[in-house]
Amino acid sequence: MFCPAVLLKPLSETFVRSILFAGLSLLIVSSAVGQEYKTGIEWDEPRVVTPGAANSEAPSDALVLFDGSNLDEWNGNWKIEDGHAIPNQGSMRTKRSFGDIQLHVEWSAPTEIRGKGQGRGNSGIYLMDRYEVQVLDSFENATYFDGQAASIYKQTPPMVNAMRKPGEWNTYDIFFTAPKFDVNGGVKQPAYVTVVHNGILVLNHYQLRGATSFVGPAEYSVHDPQAPISLQDHGNPVRFRNIWVREIKEPTGRRTSAPYVLKRGERVDPKAAADQEEEARFQRAVKAAVEQELKKRAAAAAQAAEANSAPPVTNEAPKPE
Repeated sequence: MFCPAVLLKPLSETFVRSILFAGLSLLIVSSAVGQEYKTGIEWDEPRVVTPGAANSEAPSDALVLFDGSNLDEWNGNWKIEDGHAIPNQGSMRTKRSFGDIQLHVEWSAPTEIRGKGQGRGNSGIYLMDRYEVQVLDSFENATYFDGQAASIYKQTPPMVNAMRKPGEWNTYDIFFTAPKFDVNGGVKQPAYVTVVHNGILVLNHYQLRGATSFVGPAEYSVHDPQAPISLQDHGNPVRFRNIWVREIKEPTGRRTSAPYVLKRGERVDPKAAADQEEEARFQRAVKAAVEQELKKRAAAAAQAAEANSAPPVTNEAPKPE
């Protein structure tokens, strides 16, 4: 009788490796079944903000700094012409102070091209009255790259030049995180800025090296957590319109417990639950791999048995009787 010895052979190294590979694959791609991770944080419901009719319009929680009618939110001597704010007798600053903000500003370089480089359509938006996002007519106007439109002046150029032609309106959407200082005056957290110029991301969470300076390197010095926004008068008739600002407020909540996993309605420590799930997945992978290997061996044994029971084949001529 045929003995399926093929089923009794020890597991090969290749087979063992296949089991381990299958187990690890399941650990990576399988999702936990019947359990849910809980952060242990009870979040407050996000407040409702109504967007403007267009993305350029102020949402319901924004403070309108300039809508073309007056400059009541500003200190300075700028003029209003045709609903546009025009530099006059120095910079102007907001009466209110701000920290983390989303700022929308629309501006236009003069239609008539005069000057070149830094002398053409130059102004600036100073966050906290010290960190400058450059305003400049950078349409076919060569200058140093960390001084062109949408640069952080003397710190970094924008990733791309998204400038419109002179006389056309440019839009800046600026997202600013104010720096934080420790009790000894050191920088606990630097300032960060993201700038979208005419709908194009040109600065992505850039870390500022300090306050803007023309004569020396950028450096931090301790200042209040909130400070005014200022617009620079650089002697060029740059026009501004539609300026609004939102204070950025992080989501709020409170921790009610350590993180945990709900498994079949019961709380389980996340690490213990992960270890249990990992072990279960591995065991399932091993079981599946062993069953597959045994099926292959059984098939090989059946083929061998069939070969042994078949009559022998010979080419000898039959013997005469």
